[in-house]
Amino acid sequence: MATASAPRQEVLVPAVSNHKKSVRLTLWPLVAATFFMVSGGTYGTEDIVHGAGYGRAILILLLTPILWSLPTAFMIGELSSALPFEGGYYAWVRRAMGNFWGFQEAWLSLVASIFDMAIYPTLFVLYLNRLFPWFAQGHRGLMVGVAVVAVCALLNIAGVRVVSTTSLWLFFALSAPFALMVFLSPFKFGALANAVTKPTTSTVDILGGLLICMWNYMGWDNASTIATEVERPQRTYPRAMLAAVGIVGLTYILPVAAVWLTGLAPTAWETGSWADIAGMLGGPLLRIALVLGGMMSGFGMFNALVMSYSRLPLAMAQDGMLPGVFAKLHPRSRAPWVAIVVCAIGWATCLGLGFERLVTIDILLYGASLLLEFAALIVLRVREPELHRPFRVPGGTFGAIAVGIPPMVLLGFDLVRSQTEQVLGMSSLAFGLILIGAGVAAYLLNHALKPAGWAAAERPRTAT
Repeated sequence: MATASAPRQEVLVPAVSNHKKSVRLTLWPLVAATFFMVSGGTYGTEDIVHGAGYGRAILILLLTPILWSLPTAFMIGELSSALPFEGGYYAWVRRAMGNFWGFQEAWLSLVASIFDMAIYPTLFVLYLNRLFPWFAQGHRGLMVGVAVVAVCALLNIAGVRVVSTTSLWLFFALSAPFALMVFLSPFKFGALANAVTKPTTSTVDILGGLLICMWNYMGWDNASTIATEVERPQRTYPRAMLAAVGIVGLTYILPVAAVWLTGLAPTAWETGSWADIAGMLGGPLLRIALVLGGMMSGFGMFNALVMSYSRLPLAMAQDGMLPGVFAKLHPRSRAPWVAIVVCAIGWATCLGLGFERLVTIDILLYGASLLLEFAALIVLRVREPELHRPFRVPGGTFGAIAVGIPPMVLLGFDLVRSQTEQVLGMSSLAFGLILIGAGVAAYLLNHALKPAGWAAAERPRTAT
């Protein structure tokens, strides 16, 4: 079995694309892409209000980015500026701790994507059904979901610039209805205190609300996998991460605070309630705008995450850890079209999975991968103190250690909940541990098939 030794030096040179005809991402397109990789707008926050009430919901929405997102953004800012490699977080962990742990990092992220990616086409269909119930009949909704997967795959094959530009325009489009709600709410002060709403089915408590909030704020490292396609990544990534944290936080907090002014009872909230609340505030046209925004959110999140996850098989193939076919690039856009197609097929087969019960599994797997990334931050500080770091987590080695403590503490809440939720007749924790263990088995199988590693695909390079 191959030891977890440091990867071959020739693999660790920054893999900056030499595609002179391609256009790299600048700051605000990267912010927009990161926004959809993490958030996708205010949708999904309804159950936080239901479980915690307005005051505590706003407190959770305010503290979670400070304790969960900012430390992660600082870690990503340092590692992505020091090591702007194809594959992002996978490349960081592999450089710091070797092939085995690099493989586990990629495994955890790709397996978590199975539980994460199926929800976004489903979200698109759910909001589409609110406008056109015809799509809820038979397998029509499933076909629409498959169509969303196919369209996003084609957009990604067209290149990162197409995806990021689409994300930027979708951000403005889906944010506009919420901005109007924030504007209208003060004029409806207390007006919805006695509003008659349909009974909700949400059973989310305050701990569930916290976990949903963590899910709404996770995924910051996804943008790192496209580092070779970003203009001046050493400078752009830290600025993009910090800007995105602020924008995502505002898109969550301001609409909730605005509706609080209307006096609407927290018990009226559940997933999908934003459309009904918009109708109460601005009439049917604003409700339709919120529904369309929900469709844009689902589409935009899936579209941006395809761009992120597809770079993992590409980077692994370039490192000789997967067959070289996954490194094939489109001749014009230079997108990893084989990796995109294979991933898209896998996600399409999982569109029938329910997501709400699997939030804790998603966080558990993501948390394990995040732990490896914080470990890589510390290991590289110790092993490579002279590594050029245009952006550094402040506080020296102590700061590098301390920055990972708050996210790990929050993950403890997920461990508590995962012991009580059931999936396939077992606790979510047990199911998640089986999936984590499967990563070790997959590595051993991969090594058994190719003890010396697969033939590394050619990695284009130029100066940064």
